[in-house]
Amino acid sequence: MPRLLHRFAAALGLLVLLGGAPALVQAEALRIGIIGTGNIGSALARLWVEAGHEVMISSRNPERLQPLADELGERARVGTPREAAAFGEVIMLAVPYGATPQVGRDYATELAGKVVLDAGNPRPGRDGPMAEAAVEMGAGLASQQFLPGVRLVRAFNAISAHNLRSQAHRSGEKLAIPLAADDEAALQVAARLVTDAGFDPVIVGPLASAKSFDFNSGVSARMPTARELRELLGLQP
Repeated sequence: MPRLLHRFAAALGLLVLLGGAPALVQAEALRIGIIGTGNIGSALARLWVEAGHEVMISSRNPERLQPLADELGERARVGTPREAAAFGEVIMLAVPYGATPQVGRDYATELAGKVVLDAGNPRPGRDGPMAEAAVEMGAGLASQQFLPGVRLVRAFNAISAHNLRSQAHRSGEKLAIPLAADDEAALQVAARLVTDAGFDPVIVGPLASAKSFDFNSGVSARMPTARELRELLGLQP
């Protein structure tokens, strides 16, 4: 089991021993590499830094991101996508979907065995024929083909950047972030990061089930709470 998952298992064990949620608050900070620091990536970088994690935001021209890193403070740094892939124990992938196959090819060594949160949505008008095939298959299974060897979780694809910025940690029922993966330990890591960002994680099922909250499903437009999302998708409370 990779070091990250050993650490997460230890945190869960501490949670059981202490009998409550505060143990998760005390869990060790994670290193998160963000590949694709646009609206989604930059919003999550801010939320995770505020939660105490270390992030590397990345670009092919990393110097352009230095002002954001300076604003976020000492827990943030900049790098190239390859450097972010190497830095992170967890990787947040928030690139236009058409770039996903190249990410899988170019950074296969750095990404191998890591938890990768995939927020990309295939949009044929932007991404071309590969997106048409991905929509038909479902983005979870398609991304798995493009990113072999990673612990893939579909996450943060069903929320807008505006809502990431404006609805995090809101009072009352929080907005839901649906998650899907074939790796239970990776799902738990993703769920922790969703909670740390100020939202409610809802585990939908395996990667194949991610199709139920793909871009064309309309889930993101509904802005559901966890309770509403479970009702919408027919999940057990």
